[in-house]
Amino acid sequence: MSGMITVIGLGPGSVSQLTPEAADALQAADVVYGYGPYLDRVPAREGQRREASDNGEEIDRATRALTEAAQGANVAVVSGGDPGVFAMAAAICEALERGPSTWRDLDLAVVPGITSMLAVAARVGAPLGHDFCALSLSNNLKPWAVVEKRLTAAASAGFVIALYNPISRARPWQLQRAFEILRAHVPANTPVVFGHAVGRADERIRITILEAADGSEADMATCIIVGSSETRLVARPRGPALVYTPRSAGAFST
Repeated sequence: MSGMITVIGLGPGSVSQLTPEAADALQAADVVYGYGPYLDRVPAREGQRREASDNGEEIDRATRALTEAAQGANVAVVSGGDPGVFAMAAAICEALERGPSTWRDLDLAVVPGITSMLAVAARVGAPLGHDFCALSLSNNLKPWAVVEKRLTAAASAGFVIALYNPISRARPWQLQRAFEILRAHVPANTPVVFGHAVGRADERIRITILEAADGSEADMATCIIVGSSETRLVARPRGPALVYTPRSAGAFST
């Protein structure tokens, strides 16, 4: 008897940003696996079991979820944002590849969600309107030297950069170091957007420029968007400034 495993993106935090497809998949599941704070965001259903685990236990979580699905259960595994962006879809695939060959016969679906860089971008305009990339500043799964190399390459290439996992108690210095690297390749007046807990009750958006960006303003619930040399900051008489990157390269060149 073979079950089903569905990896589901919960979006940035608001129930209104949970897709209908994700809501239906959550309702259909016999059991939901996930990081505790993410499970707290899943609408309750009578008779559905929840299996919480801590941050950093992704492969163990994936292994337990696949094991239960192989026993015939309809299993959901949840991620904040989109499950394919620095999240559980990759962990499920990795555990499946390393696990018993029978796991490859499981029905597997990945349900997308709104990832935090999209939620932050929507609050301020369209900073991702031209080419962009996303980088995680965590060095838990890669050396910090690799992070620095990729930051330098992305900034030198002129990408708008979304920074995930910018800071933690174990690595409070890394975001400030990232800003120092970026300042060597990106103009000082480049717009920078700090988006904390977008879609949740404690949401905060702050727009500044790279020269003034301070790593102490972020936490692990913050996604940061650093513009390119093309990114524009448009002041408005009412409401916050508009941040956008023109669709055409060199649109405002003289």
